[in-house]
Amino acid sequence: MIELLKTIIPENRVKTRYIDLVSFAADAGFYHLLPKAVVQPISEAEIISLFQFSQKNKIPLVFRTGGTSLSGQSITDGILVDLSQHWRNIKVEDNGKLVRVQPGITGAMVNAHLKKYNQKIGPDPSSISAAMMGGILSNNASGMCCGVTLNSYHTTKFIRFVLPDGNTFSTENKADYSRFETECSHLSDSLTAIKNEICQNELLYKKIRLKYQTKNTVGYSLNAFIDHTHPLDILAHLLIGAEGTLAFIAEAVLQTVPDEQFKSTALLYFPTIKAACEAIVPLTNAGAAMVELMDRASLRSVENLDGMPAIVRNLPDTAAALLIEFQEASWTALEERVSEFLLSTPSLELYNAPVFTSDDAEREFLWKVRKGLFPAVGAVRASGTTVILEDIAFPVKQLGNAITDLQKLFELYDYNNAIIFGHAKDGNIHFVVTQSFNSKAEVTRYDLFMREVIELVVKKYDGTLKAEHGTGRNMAPFVETEWGNEAYEIMKKIKLAVDPNLLLNPGVIINDDKNAHIKNLKELPAVEEEVDKCIECGYCEHKCPSRDITATPRRRIVIRRALKKLQSAGDTVNYNLLLKQSEYDVMDTCAVDGLCATACPVDINTGDLVKRLRRENHSAKANRVALFVAKHFKFTERLLRIALKSGTGINHLLGKNTLTKLTGGVKKIFPAMPLWSAQINAAPDLKVLKMNVPVTGAATTIIYFPSCISRMLGTYQGKEKNILQTFISVCSKSGVAVKMLDNVSGSCCSQIFSSKGFSAAAAFTANAIAENLYKSSEGGRFSVVIDVSSCAYTLHHIRPLLSEENKQKFDQLTILDSVDFLHGIILPVAVVQHKKANILLHPVCSLEKMKTTAKFIQVAKHFAATVTVPENTGCCGMAGDRGFLFPALTASATNHEASEIRALKFDGYYSTTKTCEMAMSAAVDQNYESILYLVDEAI
Repeated sequence: MIELLKTIIPENRVKTRYIDLVSFAADAGFYHLLPKAVVQPISEAEIISLFQFSQKNKIPLVFRTGGTSLSGQSITDGILVDLSQHWRNIKVEDNGKLVRVQPGITGAMVNAHLKKYNQKIGPDPSSISAAMMGGILSNNASGMCCGVTLNSYHTTKFIRFVLPDGNTFSTENKADYSRFETECSHLSDSLTAIKNEICQNELLYKKIRLKYQTKNTVGYSLNAFIDHTHPLDILAHLLIGAEGTLAFIAEAVLQTVPDEQFKSTALLYFPTIKAACEAIVPLTNAGAAMVELMDRASLRSVENLDGMPAIVRNLPDTAAALLIEFQEASWTALEERVSEFLLSTPSLELYNAPVFTSDDAEREFLWKVRKGLFPAVGAVRASGTTVILEDIAFPVKQLGNAITDLQKLFELYDYNNAIIFGHAKDGNIHFVVTQSFNSKAEVTRYDLFMREVIELVVKKYDGTLKAEHGTGRNMAPFVETEWGNEAYEIMKKIKLAVDPNLLLNPGVIINDDKNAHIKNLKELPAVEEEVDKCIECGYCEHKCPSRDITATPRRRIVIRRALKKLQSAGDTVNYNLLLKQSEYDVMDTCAVDGLCATACPVDINTGDLVKRLRRENHSAKANRVALFVAKHFKFTERLLRIALKSGTGINHLLGKNTLTKLTGGVKKIFPAMPLWSAQINAAPDLKVLKMNVPVTGAATTIIYFPSCISRMLGTYQGKEKNILQTFISVCSKSGVAVKMLDNVSGSCCSQIFSSKGFSAAAAFTANAIAENLYKSSEGGRFSVVIDVSSCAYTLHHIRPLLSEENKQKFDQLTILDSVDFLHGIILPVAVVQHKKANILLHPVCSLEKMKTTAKFIQVAKHFAATVTVPENTGCCGMAGDRGFLFPALTASATNHEASEIRALKFDGYYSTTKTCEMAMSAAVDQNYESILYLVDEAI
């Protein structure tokens, strides 16, 4: 089978290694199947070939984009078709009123492209940063703001798709309507017959119309037969919410909605959840765009987060909250809207007076907390248990009573840590329970509980079993329960008419196995602290620089869990195979940049996990060598400078790419050999290290710590000054007195050792630099400025490595990177003489982790007229020296950012870390420089 696949898809895009099958097996849901192969097609022609292969060999196909689905709809034991890499095209049309997308671009990236038009897509799921358009469409995603009128179904204008028989149609092409009737006459006639059947059945017609007045993603979108006339339009809208069971969506054009620029947000507290529910209708009538419910248990899971209001920790056990937001087109309209609501608050049973905020940072924090509730609860669960997120809807007026009944079921089935939250405005709530599936009794408990939930939702309240997360495997056995026999039989007819061989995502939506919801359940064994908190939601993946080459944070954690399961099962063959394959995918190509933690709702830093694994894998000899290097780093630095001088000399004589070719050849034989970069210049002149720059009457004096990177790589092509001289120049022009760090040669922040897991060497270096910084700054009297952002970030986090005495010294220090220094000290006094017209920025990972990217942009805007930050900006994968060791990582990590900007021209390209500047220079074929050069040339 695999060899046949490789005749359709090139071998490099057919993944069959054991580690690939294991790591791609998982999505965000709690079901698990192991694929036979993972393929990554790049064209419709390859999709058609895959369909033909599937039909001929009777092997199921499942399409996946972001893998954030929760109901088991993006897993398979057949062929998994990964669309996350090669289907990312986007085009904004009609001045932002329309947007054309492929399935592999995230919803957040689409909105980023629409931002300058003050528009956004209608669907706004909590997972929008990681969820991709293929899944957003295939699951008929909605979310917190769009309700039922602005979801995927109602905002999709045109759609292009490929059927299992290979036929391709687009509703944008008028000729395709008649072609569909001719070339797919049987399917066209079947859809027309179903439409007639529904229209002639008054009770069923009314039922369908009523069901879609609230959120509903159970089964197929039967409203397509009521809303549309032509069978091609009907089929196109059936695909929205079909969860990839009917066709492949190649492209869609969506109508966008206004993204109101003026917003005011408040977290309202209520003494009981019933009181909170009684406020929903008044809030909706008051014009609230979003009304999100959180019960006391959900609030408890996030009450200790930095930034959470103190009141949350002191709420009574019966309390609940509503996170609300008003959105308007003007500040005046917003103030009027909020004021009108505040006048009505005496009629609500509030716990305290509402406090609104329009501060973007405060608002974004509150919404990040809300969006992260599901993973946050997963993080505090008992090790070895699985997280189950259900998604139901009730009539809004009965929501309070329904939640009370649901809480009784929690108590009856011993789900003591269950939480409830959701989109209260739509009567749509999510509840989370945690349990293990390691015994028959536990599986039975879940089964009985769910059957009672279904009875409660469908029979007592006439609600919806899946409001927005899709049917999947989870609710497939109960589609008929909610819809009734007539509607369910129609859904089966649809499936058979479009996919008669039942090979496209089989078992999802239509499933005759009434126990499908309790089969193929995912195990989450206890492994280690970093791993055990993860629920495999996938929110981290779009941040990962190695996502397109080896693995992502989620997949690295999946691999760690698989190793544990294999070890427990005594499967030594597969354990050893997976462990061996993990060396490159898990260990070597992780940039340990930590950006995954910025996207993870519970701050899991997979980089820290990898650093620990590297540390544990080092031999005693390797640790001794690293410690020797650390203790003699001054000598090491001299050797490296000599090597750089020799290398650049050879390149000067024999051609600028000589060393790159030479080291590349050696690397093929000895993979540990670093690859020489064409961006390396001769080591900088260090005479400046012997200088102090006194300034008469200076208001500010700083200690300058030129990083070891700058001392070795601080020469920039075409620049008269090196980075050290440029820093001194900026200070001199701005009246800032400079004292050089004492004994600066041989000084290091410790990153080179900590990133590789050499703990003793890192600790030695960290203590040495802490002592030096304390002494040089006269006990913290003067701020210390370091010229590389990644080194500043490392210095901010060395405290755990320090002795008790040095911790006390460290606590007295103020350490600034170049951005903080420029923003806080230079900007207020700088006199701009020359502004560049148009510049490009690359914000490095460290800035995002230090939350100083905004300052970086502000500095740039002060010294340049137009500043651009690429939409696809992200980690370059350089990770200090890792890009020299594994250049494929950097090439992959920079690909999307470089592709976005390579054809554009700017007057300058700037960043804040030398090795990242080198990586971007190579990727874009332009010279990136330190932001210090922009400032120096402007003042």
